Amino acid sequence: MAPGEAAEDRPRRIVAPVTPADRLFRSGLRAAGMSVFVIMGLVALFLLLRGLQALRVAGGSFFTQTAWKPGSFGVASVLPDGVMIAVVALLIAVPVSLTTAVFISEYAPLWLRSFLISLVDLMAAIPSIVYGLWGLVFLQPNIVGLVRWMALHLGGFLPFLHVPEADIPSSYTSSTFIAGVVVSLMITPYITSLSREVMSQAPRGEREGAYALGSTRWGMVRSVVLPYSRGGIVGAVMIGFGRAMGETIAVALIISPNFSVTWHVLQNGANSIPSLIALRFGESDDLGLSALMAAGLVLFALTLGVNVLASTIISRSRTGAATAD
Repeated sequence: MAPGEAAEDRPRRIVAPVTPADRLFRSGLRAAGMSVFVIMGLVALFLLLRGLQALRVAGGSFFTQTAWKPGSFGVASVLPDGVMIAVVALLIAVPVSLTTAVFISEYAPLWLRSFLISLVDLMAAIPSIVYGLWGLVFLQPNIVGLVRWMALHLGGFLPFLHVPEADIPSSYTSSTFIAGVVVSLMITPYITSLSREVMSQAPRGEREGAYALGSTRWGMVRSVVLPYSRGGIVGAVMIGFGRAMGETIAVALIISPNFSVTWHVLQNGANSIPSLIALRFGESDDLGLSALMAAGLVLFALTLGVNVLASTIISRSRTGAATAD
């Protein structure tokens, strides 16, 4: 290089030495990550192979048939009922979960915050059978009055709340609505915990900027925390939806199995794929077991799709973006 010529600016490549411990650690992480896909694939393959017999016998009618009896079975009735139970659960759980998450993250004093976080986590650890027994023994007989009032006073202009036999008490005891209330208690801790986590990651600089502009605490939450956490909240709700779709024991204890499609959520009689599998597994022959496996495959695909969509929304959201203080 001639004197006076400036050296060409080239970024220097910095390579950290890779030790055997680093290689072992990376290999372990890679194997753990791949094992998730392998296990999910094996589960799907198992359900497909076990359900192939029923799918061959039923053909396309498996997705359109409402009856479930020897030689004639389909998920056209149990799948919509399961979705409606999950939707009812979300309508109850989402407002409660978001309100609780905002309170814990933004309003609760420090001495109370840790207690509430532990309490929410403890609720998520309660077994499903406990929620189901609580719904069967306590909730079911005590909520009939409210359900009957809703049917009589709101069913006239809200068709999905109409109950044809509204004066018979047994018309309300095992409805989609009651099952949804029980499931809502089960998914509330999950949505609350995930929402609180993403709310706590809102940038401190933007929080302080909102206060500097004269915002109140609720104004800061509305203009900073909630927009920042929107993607994570949507993902948490969808994960709760997938959790509600897969609930088994609690729903099986509450509902009165019915294989006719009805959109009246307050009316007695409902069903879902998990409860169908739990209630019919012990009494089914080989073809019936194959049909249950095929129904499980449908539920597996639906739940997997919901969770993949939720993960995509979370990964594309602003949540977790690095900000400089």
